[in-house]
Amino acid sequence: MPVGPGSGRPVRSDPLDCPAMTATSTTSTPTTTSTAAQPASSSGEGRVPRTYHVRTLGCQMNVHDSERMAGLLESAGYRRAQDVPEAVARATPAGDGGADVVIVNTCSVRENAATRLFGNLGQLAAVKRERPGMQIAVAGCLAQQMGQGIVERAPWVDVVFGTHNLDVLPALLERARHNEAAAVEIEESLQVFPSTLPTRRESAYAAWVSIAVGCNNTCTFCIVPSLRGRQRDRRPGEVLAEIEAVAAQGAIEVTLLGQNVNSYGVGFGDRGAFARLLRAAGAVEGIERVRFTSPHPAAFTDDVIEAMAATPTVMESLHMPLQSGSDRILRAMRRSYRSERFLGILERVRERMPRAAITTDIIVGFPGETEEDFAATLEVVERARFASAFTFEYSPRPGTPAADLVDQVPQEVVKERYARLDELVRRITHEENTAQEGRVVEVLVAEGEGRRDAATARVSGRAADNRLVHVALPAGLEAQDRAGGAPRPGDMVTVRVTHGAPHHLIADSAQCGEPLSAQQAAVNAALAPGDRVWLDDGPALFEVRRTRAGDAWERRQAEACAAPEPDTAPVAIGMPTIRLGAPGSR
Repeated sequence: MPVGPGSGRPVRSDPLDCPAMTATSTTSTPTTTSTAAQPASSSGEGRVPRTYHVRTLGCQMNVHDSERMAGLLESAGYRRAQDVPEAVARATPAGDGGADVVIVNTCSVRENAATRLFGNLGQLAAVKRERPGMQIAVAGCLAQQMGQGIVERAPWVDVVFGTHNLDVLPALLERARHNEAAAVEIEESLQVFPSTLPTRRESAYAAWVSIAVGCNNTCTFCIVPSLRGRQRDRRPGEVLAEIEAVAAQGAIEVTLLGQNVNSYGVGFGDRGAFARLLRAAGAVEGIERVRFTSPHPAAFTDDVIEAMAATPTVMESLHMPLQSGSDRILRAMRRSYRSERFLGILERVRERMPRAAITTDIIVGFPGETEEDFAATLEVVERARFASAFTFEYSPRPGTPAADLVDQVPQEVVKERYARLDELVRRITHEENTAQEGRVVEVLVAEGEGRRDAATARVSGRAADNRLVHVALPAGLEAQDRAGGAPRPGDMVTVRVTHGAPHHLIADSAQCGEPLSAQQAAVNAALAPGDRVWLDDGPALFEVRRTRAGDAWERRQAEACAAPEPDTAPVAIGMPTIRLGAPGSR
């Protein structure tokens, strides 16, 4: 599953902006009292707690797993490095965050995954040599695949654990510290369902909720089933209880996660379970937006379309992986649908939800792909009119059936086809975004979505259809002036789209109603497109709706900027919370 569609929530990595924070202050996240002592940092400066930093590579499932790891560590007394000024001050360009413990949560989908991992580990090795007591852990799909091989290639790594045993992280860190030797533990099947573990959710206003883990499909290009295992479903009551819990904590958006969400229920004999779960999730008090990712075209049924259309809180956005438009290649991929079935699903979705934004994944250069096969993909893309597409050059993954096929497509052919597909996708995406101009949308303001928000006096977030929208503030209103009317992350803003860019929308309607002078227009036209003000002929429109989610974000900021009580450790936000023993002081 790609990060993006169904997501819209990048993992936050910046330190909190606390006006009263000084070099000697400490911060906290939402807490409960803990009886375990906080682990002391290796810095030797008083009782500074040991800090952690998680680097996440890959899909939304990895992002959510990283939230579990963070919850486990905080329950064991560790602190996020970005919340501790002493740690922030020593952070390096190696991506260590200044932490005592750095966890790299890996992905194995792409061919260069291992190269990228060991490049990162090499950079961290240099940091570790200068930071006594620092530990490096490797998790995720590549860890599950390589196991002890990671330590053999990078002997400075302290801990390696896989996708089936997230719960052992604190214990492995302590074991490696005590034994002064690497601790490697890989399980072949799921030991503890991840949703029972503590969670340190990155967002106060939007939450991932896992409904299943693993996958029963046998796509010939995919390594995930062998690393994540067979699909295991959570019971509907457990899923709904978690949604109710995050809603009580302030979240107003949830994304239901699974490798193949519309196969949900097969494990307990209810093939209509996913459609019913969508309706029930949408009815949870306090939840305003429900999303899900990712479905599989072969199992996508009309009852799910009906549930989406009939449940106002289920958003009109759908990520539907195509992979190829050639029926011959789909057969070789073991994708048990054909192009006409795929297009039929899109047609039925749009019949019930005309404004649905549909996104996809496409692989170019699968073994045996001919020019005719590729032309079929271009045709389906043209007919499908995707709002965006994640496109990939095929790369053989060891352990997958496709890696052993003899008719691999020459790299130069793959790259030339990829360029043609990319050009087509960009054109269609731009046309679809341009068609949104003049539309009034409600945007859930988010952190980290707009890299140039400060420079352009905008805030950013996602519309109901999951398109990224950059929103201009009214003239004179600063983004930090929330008492003066600026929206907080988690608040909703109603605006009008004034420009459709290739990869996002711009809604500068707050500044409409008063035309630019000739001089202002000339200066504006000289700016880069993303830095310009885009005005239309309509009236000014900028309406902020303060939400429970914005309140939750504000509470989290206040709590994170306050000094914690002595001898207490942050405990994860999640359900249920399990208390783990803290590693001993050093």
